[in-house]
Amino acid sequence: MRTKRSMGIALAAAVALSGCSDREATTSASNDVTTLRFSHFMTANDNINTEGFEPWAEKIEEDSNGRLKVEIYPSATLSKPGATYDAAAKGTVDIGMQVQGYTAGRFPLTQVVELPGISNTAQQQTCILYELYNNNAISDEYEDTHLLSLMGSGQGALHTADKPIRIPEDMRGMRIRQPSVVASHVIDAIGAAPVGMPASDTYTSLQRGVIDGLAFTWQPIQAFHLDELLSHHTNIPFYNSTFVITMNKDKYNSLPDDLKKVIDDNSGIALSTRIAKIFDDSNDAAMAAAHAKGDTMIDIPDPLHDPDWQDPLLEGTQRYLDELAALGLDGEAVYEQAKAASVNCKI
Repeated sequence: MRTKRSMGIALAAAVALSGCSDREATTSASNDVTTLRFSHFMTANDNINTEGFEPWAEKIEEDSNGRLKVEIYPSATLSKPGATYDAAAKGTVDIGMQVQGYTAGRFPLTQVVELPGISNTAQQQTCILYELYNNNAISDEYEDTHLLSLMGSGQGALHTADKPIRIPEDMRGMRIRQPSVVASHVIDAIGAAPVGMPASDTYTSLQRGVIDGLAFTWQPIQAFHLDELLSHHTNIPFYNSTFVITMNKDKYNSLPDDLKKVIDDNSGIALSTRIAKIFDDSNDAAMAAAHAKGDTMIDIPDPLHDPDWQDPLLEGTQRYLDELAALGLDGEAVYEQAKAASVNCKI
């Protein structure tokens, strides 16, 4: 009898200890920290990083009660500017941000949104991107990752150090940095030589005379200190750069449902619109600073109806759409959707 009682006590104790062990394991598992490495090409002090990405990372950590930590790697330290999306797809990085146009042919239908006349602000462009994505016009281009954000950065402009650009003939023979194949087609149609390079290389290339000018939105002009070298600006909406932030699918799927929800609740169009507004405000501020500095400012607000600019811009547009058709893609249909979305998204 005594032996049976002793065995019962021992068994109860073992069960109790097992229960404690299970609870400790569950508590320990729930307190594990998952670190997500976020790679982008902008500098650490770029306001898109300090006002956009850093607060986003902090919110992710806060909403997950410290169980998610986003480590930001700026200045392309983990992945090259044009290979960051693929790095996220392969898992070399967990989260990546890049300009779609940095990888020619990778996002051909998305880049229809970059064509002249489609948008005037980063927020409008962001809205257009989401209309196309939600209507499945461009969503297939992001199937291999877990999409976090699509956004615009505002209309591009032409910036030069020595020569003002008022009409297309002023660009003939000039070497102009182009950010994407869309901008390249337009620049080539105008008669200039498009030169591809990431934003981080533009300062030294301009300084050394490798390029004569650049196609850029206004925000990076100050972020990359290009205002030190530039003195002439032509505000002409002849292209619009787009950005994508995305996450490795396997990494996302490995998270418990509550942490997936934290990621999703802090991503999507709300994140995109917030960062797009930073772009728009920064574009305005950089333009005002150049004006205050005494730089030459030339405005061509409606180039598709301007007698000097209309033909080369429409030619560049058609070249790109023909290129998509040659790939078997219905770029014309997406172009029509983008133009309709442009009206719906006008801000």
